[in-house]
Amino acid sequence: MQLTKFLIGTAVALATVTSPVAAKKKDKEAASAPKSSFNKDPYPSTYQPYASVPTAVTNVIVYDGEGAKFQNATVYFRDGKVEGTETGGAVKDGYTVIDGTGKWVTPGIIDVHSHLGDYPSPGVDAHSDGNEATGAVRPEVWAEHSVWPQDPGFSRALANGGVTALQILPGSANLFGGRSVTIKNVYARNVQGMKFPGAPYGLKMACGENPKRVYGSKGQMPQTRMGNMAVNRQTWARAAEYKRKLDKGENVTRDLAMETLAGVLSGEILVHNHCYRADEMSLVIDMAKEFGYKVSTFHHAVESYKIADLLAKEGICSAMWADWWGFKMESYDAINENIPMVFKANACTIVHSDDANGIQRLNQEAAKAAGDGRRMGIEVPDEVVWTWLSYNPAKALGIGDKTGSLKPGKMADIVLWNGNPLSVYTRPDKVWIDGALMYDAANPKMRPVADFELGQPGEGDVK
Repeated sequence: MQLTKFLIGTAVALATVTSPVAAKKKDKEAASAPKSSFNKDPYPSTYQPYASVPTAVTNVIVYDGEGAKFQNATVYFRDGKVEGTETGGAVKDGYTVIDGTGKWVTPGIIDVHSHLGDYPSPGVDAHSDGNEATGAVRPEVWAEHSVWPQDPGFSRALANGGVTALQILPGSANLFGGRSVTIKNVYARNVQGMKFPGAPYGLKMACGENPKRVYGSKGQMPQTRMGNMAVNRQTWARAAEYKRKLDKGENVTRDLAMETLAGVLSGEILVHNHCYRADEMSLVIDMAKEFGYKVSTFHHAVESYKIADLLAKEGICSAMWADWWGFKMESYDAINENIPMVFKANACTIVHSDDANGIQRLNQEAAKAAGDGRRMGIEVPDEVVWTWLSYNPAKALGIGDKTGSLKPGKMADIVLWNGNPLSVYTRPDKVWIDGALMYDAANPKMRPVADFELGQPGEGDVK
């Protein structure tokens, strides 16, 4: 009797396992089970443009940001958007007219590499919030969660530099430094009020000396450049597996680090890679192909000139200084002609700052690079040079359809300069962001002042 019961029970169990009906039922239950689903935008932009009026800036020389130049032109903008640029003819009715005789108009400068807010002024240890240097792999941190909106550096970048948008990145201590955030250069009560609407997130990565120095000095991996690559590859392998589970609808324990990297692998988050040497940039390109992601921009990139043809082929931007070199070994082989040589190779060319002072003089940085190119026989018209400061950075940040040039329908992020914007003697005269006048050199009441500065010596100073 006992044997009979055992045989019957075994038969039933096997029938259950092998039954097509049971298998279909199991698949149906799995399909209907709740899947892992995470909010991809838990800190959404709350940015609202400041009030604006229809404006016509007349009798100006215009660099449109995409390489075109207009003489004796009028730039029209209304409701926060560029309406167009016209030459000749009477000014249309219904606009506040600003006579720009002897002046230039350009799109606002966009800095793809800034640490304002994360390393704000005053530069004290209590404000040092840009590097989570507790592990080489920290993609779970977000730069926006360190941004101090009251940083006086924002107003200096606006008033002195004509900067209307910028990307704030974590520092370069780590291989994976965390998420970056793109902001409009306006004052707000919190970073969400500054966040550029619709801009994709970025992922800050770093190769070379910084991560191996920081962690090698602690007796940790990476200690070498091969260690850098090994940790990078192992991390991407983990991320690929995490993404595979998400794509299949499997339930996973939420992992903020892997979530960011899965966003990169899905093409939703753009990679901005701190990298100086040409050989390392080449390795990173191959690593990106191995794991199926794309590098948007190499930052600093002092040896881009050595592989400019490869960068052009791969569609990767280089964000560079004109002549900052020699401060560490991997910057030793920089040359002043780097930027124009990258441009000549038809590779995406960007001028960036990485510095609270440099961001105030990016127009001068571009001018120096153009001058170095001219001396070696690479002639770049001034209106084309401006693409290094506006449209190319906008494209690298995934916002080229919204800003970066004076094409009709784009955000009216505009600077009126009191002279040639590539002259060391020139300063912003007026700055508009989304058509709202945010700075006016002739009006002391239009000089932005952070709450932090109120009542302090130098309040509103724009030197």
